Amino acid sequence: METAPFQFTCSTTPLSLPPNFILPEDKRPHISQVSTLNSIPIIDLNDQIHASENGDFPSLLVEKISRACEEYGFFQIINHGVPQELCNKMMTVSTHFFELPFEQKKQFFTTDFTKQVKLFNYYLNTHGQEKVNTWSQSFSHPGHPIEDLSHLLPENPPQYREVFGEYAKEIGALMNRLLSLISQSLGLEKECLLKRLGENPSLKLQANYYPPCPEPELTLGLGSHTDVDALTILCQSEGVSGLQVIKNGKWVAVDPVPNAFVINLGDQIQVLSNGRYKSVQHRAVTNKVKRISLAMFYGPSMDAVIGPIQELVDEAHPPVYRNYRFAELREEFDRQRGTRRMVKEVFELPKN
Repeated sequence: METAPFQFTCSTTPLSLPPNFILPEDKRPHISQVSTLNSIPIIDLNDQIHASENGDFPSLLVEKISRACEEYGFFQIINHGVPQELCNKMMTVSTHFFELPFEQKKQFFTTDFTKQVKLFNYYLNTHGQEKVNTWSQSFSHPGHPIEDLSHLLPENPPQYREVFGEYAKEIGALMNRLLSLISQSLGLEKECLLKRLGENPSLKLQANYYPPCPEPELTLGLGSHTDVDALTILCQSEGVSGLQVIKNGKWVAVDPVPNAFVINLGDQIQVLSNGRYKSVQHRAVTNKVKRISLAMFYGPSMDAVIGPIQELVDEAHPPVYRNYRFAELREEFDRQRGTRRMVKEVFELPKN
């Protein structure tokens, strides 16, 4: 039986956290220990305009992408070509959706994660405790093909369907450009990753709402995880930090940069690159003010065969992973729900 999620309101913030949001001491974020230095690289895509006649990108831009993918698995991009006005509109309609009275959005709430369109809460399983909820709500739905799914999206706010349709097209085009850049940064043909990810890739939006939290040090917005798909483009609320990534065993804050997207590599890019590029652990902490993030995920076709690209395997770099169909990996992903997932690790080959 489905039950209504904890009701966050935009007008009031509770004086203290309800018990089912409080993490055990060893699972808390320890915000004071997070580094604000040495954050992820910021890459200007403006040079992309000057691509050569064959469509290749400038070598300096490709080199910056390669370094960011190897050393961080995350980077921010500016001058990316997506109109800022459109990003602002998408952020606004998503905020309005989350702040609707629950009666007006309850049709989307579910505990069935297999549903295409869903409003839900994340939780963490902890030793010796029942499930601990994260201080957030998430709304997820497909982003492609937009003409086939528009009727499934919210009618309220009234602009949601139109704004998302425009946003999905812009982000989809940016995804293709980034995947071409990443392919070339691996020394591959620019269409290589797009082809390997299959003819029917998935594009999915997940909007995350983090309400004002009275005690941010006791809970998390999203637990530590890697993204199971290939590539993520994230739009963050301006002026409110929350995203953190692991670098050299320490949490590093990814502060929002005006008019920028955060790009992070998913598990499938790590596997396809034979471990050269990294899909790294990241999490979201809470604040005493609200924050929203919009993540667009690009995933392989369900029938795509994923494994190390042959050109990246040699005697010095033997295959790290076995080949698998993406549908097989998704089944493993579902089995690990509620845990700190270690999905791609299941497909690692034994080391000699």
